[in-house]
Amino acid sequence: MATRLRELPGFSIDRVAAAAGDDRTVLRLENLDTDLRPPAEAIAATREALERDEANSYLPFTGTEALRAAAAAQVSRLSGVVYDPHRQCVITAGGTAGMFNALLAVLDPGDEVILTDPTYAGMIYRVRLAGAVPRLVPFVVSGGEWRLDLDALGAAVTPRTRMLFLMNPSMPSGAVLTSTEWTRVAELCAGRGLWLLYNAAMERILYDARPCIHPAALPGMAERTITVGSVSKEYRMIGWRVGWVVGPERVMADVARVSIYNVVTPVGIAQPGATAALTTAEDGLASAVAEWERRRNAVLRELDGWPVTTAAGGWSLLLDVARLGFGSETASERLLGLGRVAATPMRHWGAINGDRFVRLVFSNEPVGRLTGLGGRVRAALGPPP
Repeated sequence: MATRLRELPGFSIDRVAAAAGDDRTVLRLENLDTDLRPPAEAIAATREALERDEANSYLPFTGTEALRAAAAAQVSRLSGVVYDPHRQCVITAGGTAGMFNALLAVLDPGDEVILTDPTYAGMIYRVRLAGAVPRLVPFVVSGGEWRLDLDALGAAVTPRTRMLFLMNPSMPSGAVLTSTEWTRVAELCAGRGLWLLYNAAMERILYDARPCIHPAALPGMAERTITVGSVSKEYRMIGWRVGWVVGPERVMADVARVSIYNVVTPVGIAQPGATAALTTAEDGLASAVAEWERRRNAVLRELDGWPVTTAAGGWSLLLDVARLGFGSETASERLLGLGRVAATPMRHWGAINGDRFVRLVFSNEPVGRLTGLGGRVRAALGPPP
């Protein structure tokens, strides 16, 4: 086994999904899927692309000109920073490929990268695949919401720290950073000369009228922020596998070079659909967010009295099964076997905030099916503490 693989665990999501099978009595809360439709214009443009020869090509290696222009314009709009689509944007085969390309372009073996605890396991272990060392800074619960431990954040920075790698809203917790927390992140990056790799896959999926704060807009951050986005979540286009990396010109040539030799090109027939999604006047995001918020609220009502912390954004929240006397693997097995609920164990998604939780994804089940979730959890894990 290669050394870089020794600390990489298997991924538990597909195992839970396989165990659930196609049984419609099971609540599917294990995977980041959604039943809400993509923009109609995106579907139409993808169908049309199937008949176009230029869409059946490797070229251009860094993405079509139209899609690069649309992606760069979106990041410019949200951040207030003007990005050149030719020199500051690369299209990738989904956001996860974009994250890995950026890590490989910036990091040397042994560099340290700060992430939150918990965070998406695919972020933690891509850091390891790149030869770097993840350092986890915990979220803590305060006022019924997840808050970043700012003292621990400052203490985590060492002479070997090269990057902060953050997702906002964070997955799996649904934590959303406040302006105060972002300001501290910016101070650390600017003061210590660090990169910020910003996973923006869900940045506009925000609840309770929270504002969207793009970190590149903060003082000193335009030249330090690498933004990775995709059409998967906000545009409900998971299967298209189209993402982008947008950042300072001084690093984007290296990101493009890695991208060409890692995954040579994003999916050709998917790019026109992604372009249409980014440029349509009605992308359906507002109504989608309203529906996901209703589903989040339904889960919170069903689990009132249980040890759950609300999601301020994103598609999932966490149930603290350690408070009920279970590890995450055992709780996940019981939830499926006794409660007919597919939920992912969070072992390996954090150190402090990992194995004590299971993740409940509320984006793929309508409110009607979520009704009764509390009874299912009780049947599997016993009464609330």
